[in-house]
Amino acid sequence: MKYFNLHTHQYTNNADILELVNQYPQEFDANLTNYSIGIHPLFIDENRLESDFQILEEKAASPACLAVGECGLDKRSETSFDIQLNVLERQLLIAEKYQKPVVIHCVLAFQELMEMKKRLGISTAVIIHGFAKKEQLAKQLLDNGFYLSFGKNLLRNPELEAVFLSVPEDRFFLETDMVEEGIEEVYALAAKYKKITITELQQIITKNVDSVFRNTK
Repeated sequence: MKYFNLHTHQYTNNADILELVNQYPQEFDANLTNYSIGIHPLFIDENRLESDFQILEEKAASPACLAVGECGLDKRSETSFDIQLNVLERQLLIAEKYQKPVVIHCVLAFQELMEMKKRLGISTAVIIHGFAKKEQLAKQLLDNGFYLSFGKNLLRNPELEAVFLSVPEDRFFLETDMVEEGIEEVYALAAKYKKITITELQQIITKNVDSVFRNTK
């Protein structure tokens, strides 16, 4: 593995890249050998929720499942926030049961997310994907044990450089999500910002993968 892509919807089948491909329970593709699976707050369907959870729990127990998610909270969602809270709590408990890291989508609900993680005593790694907020929120999340993953917004928003540089080496990942650029381009920009070589950056992230995903490999 030369590159690790923490969150992507586009499987490239590149031997140099370990890709954590996002899956949803009702659209599960058994051909993917490394994946995360979760119920996204924008796509909660109450009519099939129990069926989704049955699939999620079954797949989360598999060694091919590297993480639970993406799941989370989104105050733009048409689903009531109380239902979102319940759905996320159940997924966090599944992740804790199988000791799988969690990939989080969060919009306008970071305080509620931090409170839930603390209240449930979640010990497995919880990673905010696509982080694009201010340094103050980044510090608050880091202080509460979260990891941060950077991708699309790092490529698009130069102001995020300072936030990215404020994150300790052992607490970040890189991703592509749904952008056209490959993970190699995200690594190249991240290495440029850190003033290190891509090889040095690869070593940092490989160490983080070994630490966070040790129980899933």
